[in-house]
Amino acid sequence: MRQLVSLALALAVLSPSFASAEELKSGLEAGKGIAPFYVTKTVGAEDDGVPCGKNLCYRCKNGARPQVMVFTRSTDEKVVALVQKLDEQLAAHEDAQLRAFVNMLGDSKDAATDSVKKLASISKVKLVPFVVPNEFENGPEDYGINPKADITIILANDEKVVASHAVAAAKDLDVDSVIKDINKMLN
Repeated sequence: MRQLVSLALALAVLSPSFASAEELKSGLEAGKGIAPFYVTKTVGAEDDGVPCGKNLCYRCKNGARPQVMVFTRSTDEKVVALVQKLDEQLAAHEDAQLRAFVNMLGDSKDAATDSVKKLASISKVKLVPFVVPNEFENGPEDYGINPKADITIILANDEKVVASHAVAAAKDLDVDSVIKDINKMLN
């Protein structure tokens, strides 16, 4: 009996370390509606008609168009790769009116602003706007962003979630899987 209790205790302690990045729940589930939330545009997408420093609802500006909302706490190279791929997707799917924007989360608005400027500078993209949500610590409350998620990505079309991706550590992000879901959403 003592061995059984020891085994159960060991499994309980070790099991979280075996959970895959795919199992992290963060963000809205497929089929859910996407509510408005406000952000401050910090940098990027110079031709989208929104001046830097403006507070607006990008989700609303994008309307029912297909869109990718990235919520990140990281400037990791995987996030940079994702943003660069998103920029390519925006150019490739201009006819489908694909939209995207990157929300930087942080402990303070200043820290999030500094991080998003760094991410924009490193990624060197042209079409993606970089923003800081008014609810900068964890994103919009009704979006269910997990505080343990380094990155949460929500793909939506017709104002409903089509797919989402989340990882606890940015290094675990499968950029190709996100791009595959974008293409699936558009076809």
